[in-house]
Amino acid sequence: MSYPEEMRKKGKDANPFFCLMGIEPVSFGDGKAALSMTTRPDMLNGVGWLQGGIYFALIDESMALAICTVLDDDQGIATISATTDYYKGVGAGADLIAEAHIVKRGHKIIFAEGIARLKDSETILAKTTASFLITGGSRK
Repeated sequence: MSYPEEMRKKGKDANPFFCLMGIEPVSFGDGKAALSMTTRPDMLNGVGWLQGGIYFALIDESMALAICTVLDDDQGIATISATTDYYKGVGAGADLIAEAHIVKRGHKIIFAEGIARLKDSETILAKTTASFLITGGSRK
C-alpha cells in the first residue's frame, strides 16, 4: 500500500511523526498537500516563539506527502536540500496550515515548495523550498 493510500485509510496514524506533533492531513493529491497542526507550549523556544524547526517539519511533511501522490508505489524520496525563510512568529495555541506543491519534476529530482500560515489567515509565516531525490522504481 502506498503512503497516500495509507494516509487515506489511517489518517495521521499512518505517520508516527504526525501523532507526535499532532499533525492532521487536510487534503492531498495531484502533487499538492495540506496539513494542519495546533502549536503547543512544548514547541516554543526560550523566548516564547514557535521553534523554527517545527515550521520546517510541518512544511517538509506537507511537501513529502504532495510528492508521494505522484510517485509509483515502488518509489520513494530523500531530501537533498531545503531552505526555509521565516517571516512571522507565533506562540502556543496557534492553528497552522502547511500547503505544499511540486514546482518541477525531473527524471531523478523533484523540486517542491511549501508555506505555513495561520488557519484563518493568508499571512505567510514561513516558506520552504526543497529538492528531493526520487529513489527506486521507474518514472511515471
